[in-house]
Amino acid sequence: MANNKSRIRRRRKRSILRKIILLISLIVLLVVGYGAYVAFQGYQASKKTFNELERGNQSELRGEAVKISEDPFSILLMGVEDYSTGGDHGRTDTLILLTIDPKKKTAKMVSIPRDTRVEIVGRGKMDKINHAHAFGGPDMTIDTIENFLDIPIDYYAKVNFQGFKDIINEINGVEVDVPFDFWEYSDEVNRKKIQFTEGPMKLDGEEALAYVRMRRFDSDFGRSDRQRQVIDAALDKTLSVSGLFKLDDIADHLGENIQTNLTALDLVSLKKNFADLNSANIENLKFNGEDARINGIYYFEPYEDNVNEIEQILKNHLNHENTSEE
Repeated sequence: MANNKSRIRRRRKRSILRKIILLISLIVLLVVGYGAYVAFQGYQASKKTFNELERGNQSELRGEAVKISEDPFSILLMGVEDYSTGGDHGRTDTLILLTIDPKKKTAKMVSIPRDTRVEIVGRGKMDKINHAHAFGGPDMTIDTIENFLDIPIDYYAKVNFQGFKDIINEINGVEVDVPFDFWEYSDEVNRKKIQFTEGPMKLDGEEALAYVRMRRFDSDFGRSDRQRQVIDAALDKTLSVSGLFKLDDIADHLGENIQTNLTALDLVSLKKNFADLNSANIENLKFNGEDARINGIYYFEPYEDNVNEIEQILKNHLNHENTSEE
């Protein structure tokens, strides 16, 4: 009798063990399957988004092309308002320059105010920096910023307003913590006022875009904080269980609304090398300057010594020699 009970207990243990092994195997299969799915979707999206610059894959300020996994490099992020141009050249509403050192796992980030007065390369005149994209797309924008800061821009990525809204809607909105009461116009034809109240709010795509674009009640710098807030919330939603089932649709929106000269292999390398990069490793730089009106038009005029300081910090981070004196 005791032997029978012992055999039953052993069978039960083996049965439980088999169930545990089966469950673990299922989890492993799901994880591997999910990884393969994401990799495939990322590759499919990257084929749609890839758009090489006219100059090729190397900045004229570089002696040779950089390798993302080995060399310090730069990426220019552009948010483009092209809804009024039918998808043609619109103005850049957001310009964020990142320099990244893959070995030290550090990054520096600076937001360039859209009204900054600079020389537009290829136009031979001083104008707002956000006009460069309207005149000549990513190529002229990159040429203009390289001339402005005397550093190479190795890569770029640009997204339009529709792509931003589609992705936010696809993940059923984002939750943010509104810093104070304010309102902003919608970018859509109705141009309605969207009200934001201090505290937690859930935003759809149209509302989220208005939230990150507003600057009438604070500044470009307050807007940068809101942009990071929405990006963090969007990433959390995308990586949630419900978000995983929407990856196919999200990838389609990325492919339709994002352009970059980063290849599929570059994107894989970025993910592999910088998965652990966090805000503690990112130094935020800031342009200082003054407001100016020239011929009745508003400009932001950065202080020359501040521009020189930021230029040198970025050059040091990129291990890039001063080319302006060559």
